[in-house]
Amino acid sequence: MTSAIKMPATIDDVQKMLREQHYISDRSLAVPIFLSLKLQRPLFLEGEAGVGKTEIARALAAALDTELIHLQCYEGLDINHAVYEWNHARQILEIRLMESSGQVDRESAAADLFSERFLIKRPLLQAIDESREKSPVLLIDELDRADEEFEGFLLEMLGNFQITIPELGTYKAVHPPIVIITSNRTREVHDALKRRCLYYWIEYPDYQKELQIITDKIPEAPRQLAQQVTGFIQELRETELYKIPGVSETLDWTSALLALNQSELDPQVIDDTMGIVLKYQDDIEMVRGEPVRAMLERSKNRGPRRGRRGGGGGGP
Repeated sequence: MTSAIKMPATIDDVQKMLREQHYISDRSLAVPIFLSLKLQRPLFLEGEAGVGKTEIARALAAALDTELIHLQCYEGLDINHAVYEWNHARQILEIRLMESSGQVDRESAAADLFSERFLIKRPLLQAIDESREKSPVLLIDELDRADEEFEGFLLEMLGNFQITIPELGTYKAVHPPIVIITSNRTREVHDALKRRCLYYWIEYPDYQKELQIITDKIPEAPRQLAQQVTGFIQELRETELYKIPGVSETLDWTSALLALNQSELDPQVIDDTMGIVLKYQDDIEMVRGEPVRAMLERSKNRGPRRGRRGGGGGGP
């Protein structure tokens, strides 16, 4: 059982505690977060890059006053980088010290060399460390980047929150971690893993929510600039781009405009700063010039109406 953490008692409490960490959450997202905490089930979050999946784990860890353990997934991720490995450099040094002292006994040397003092604990082992006094938040980020073989190992670990190391035995969590798994859906994650999790798809925020995110995260931004940025980003997302900008790009762009002492948008400054919002040259070339002017004009009429892709999250 999770312990030493004051868990939210209601769904409203979840929204409140996330809001205190500057993460704006709809009730539709707060419900699976609440149930994940209550039922001690991993929460699997999918959505486009930049919609706030990773930020949920950070906000939760801060709100619950516990450690965030971050495992960034990538192709070729294996047990040595995700779970544990032996400190070979220290083991070799220890062998040389034994040899120099003339006290080399094979059995005792082997037992000593493969003891916990030579063990390097990676994120998954850290998360179930028996010495923990409370549950950490374990973020398994961008699982879709890892190989399917890693998913198989993860299934076993998430099933009972224990890991066996041949030389040392089985480590089992006293306080199981709060697990958040994210995916950008560059490939399908196996159903067997999804079945062990609660699931939620995070959409891009609508106009009102994105404006609220900007004013909350960057309170020094002039209201007019925040409204114009929000409207323009919403227009961009309705354009046929290779990579649609996420909330993180919205915040980066607003910060950059403030650094340029801009209090409002104009076509020239948009053209000059499109590399902050769009990350592919073909996308930049497609919107630069006259399309920017047209989008800026249309964005002025957006106001508070909902965008095409309203959703549940709210963070970079």
